[in-house]
Formats: sequence, structure tokens, C-alpha cells
Amino acid sequence: MSLKLYELVGTDAGRPFSPYCWRIRMALAHKGLSAESIPWRFTEKAAIAPHGSEKVPVMLDGERAVVDSWVIANYLEDTYPDRPSLFGGEGGRATARFMNWWGDIAIVAGIFPMIIADIPNNLAAEDAAYFRASREARFGKSLEEVMAGRDQAVTVFRKSLDPLRLTLKTQAFLGGDKPNYADYIVFGGFQWARVVSPFRLLEESDPVFAWRERLFDAFGGMARNSPGHPV
Repeated sequence: MSLKLYELVGTDAGRPFSPYCWRIRMALAHKGLSAESIPWRFTEKAAIAPHGSEKVPVMLDGERAVVDSWVIANYLEDTYPDRPSLFGGEGGRATARFMNWWGDIAIVAGIFPMIIADIPNNLAAEDAAYFRASREARFGKSLEEVMAGRDQAVTVFRKSLDPLRLTLKTQAFLGGDKPNYADYIVFGGFQWARVVSPFRLLEESDPVFAWRERLFDAFGGMARNSPGHPV
């Protein structure tokens, strides 16, 4: 077994920041698996093109390439069934499929406008220019204009976390007494923001903040000890 994981980085190869790569980092740790990290940058699409993807994460298991975080999580679950389960059965897998979409739409898409202009500060000039041009074309305005209302937007974002907050009133993790892949889906977005932006998304009194801290502790501070900012 020889696992390798292409992960999005900026000028510091030791600071992976893709929310989707963080989902897989946590999934690997949950499974007790290790993977060689291969730093990848926005303008290095040729490096992963032979594996059938333009985006990361891309995981290599020997000669086999597995693309997309949800596909990789399912691959890990099915290929290494002797390791701790990411889903806790087919019902858990079905619920995690819903969470995968909720994480993309409510968490990643919710956070993105609030940190978008901070991301180029972590990138080399070529990657920063690519990021700015592609994202400004998507939004039809400058990154700074997109991010301008974040002090107001964060209030709406925090309110959108109520389903998560209410769940955490009665259990330590989305997975119950212990975290599972549903937790890692949501966690990935917060860790992404923490690494690339100084903007504070969560108040320390928020149960979601406490949940994030429990996830750090559950994995021996793996994510906490990566360079970044409190968020």
C-alpha cells in the first residue's frame, strides 16, 4: 500500500488549505492511514491531468487514481473495511451524502465570499493572478468588492449554523459520541478558512467553536498545529 495525496498549497508547501483536501486528511487519520502529501498549486493543472482531474484532492493508491473528496472517502471505506468506518454503515453513508451537499452549499459557499480576498495573500504571483482573474470573472466584480460586506454577512452565516448548533447540544459530534465523515465534511470548511484568513467566523462561546476544538483534540492537534489563524 502506497497512498499519495495531491493537496492545494500556496507559497508554503506545508500549509494545505483546500476544504476538500482537509476532508480527506481527516478521513485518512480516522482510518489510521497515512499518505504522502504532494503539494499542488492552482497553475499546476498539468501535474494532475494524467489522473483525469483539474482539481484536488487526487489520491493515488499505488497505480490507481481516485478523484473527488466524496469518491475518495467512499473508496477508503470500501477498500479498507478492516479500518474504523467513516460512515458507520449504509445509513450513515446515506446521511453523509446529504451532508456532503450541505457542506458544499452552506459551509464552503457560505464562507468563500468572506475570505476570498485574503486567499491571494497566501499565493505566489502567478497563482494569485490566476485566482483573481478566474474568481472575479465568476463573481463579476473584484475580490475586494465580493468581500466588502463580510462583517454583516458573518452574522447571517452564523445563524445558518443553527441546525449544527442544535445537534451539538445533545451529542459531541455529528457522528454521535465520536466523529465520523459527516464531521470532517463540515470541519474542512472551517479549517480552510483558518489557514488562509485572519477573519473570525466563530465566537469562542459558540458550541460550533467547541465542536471544532474537540475535533482538533480527537486527532492529537493535527489540524490545530498546522500554520494558520484562529477562526
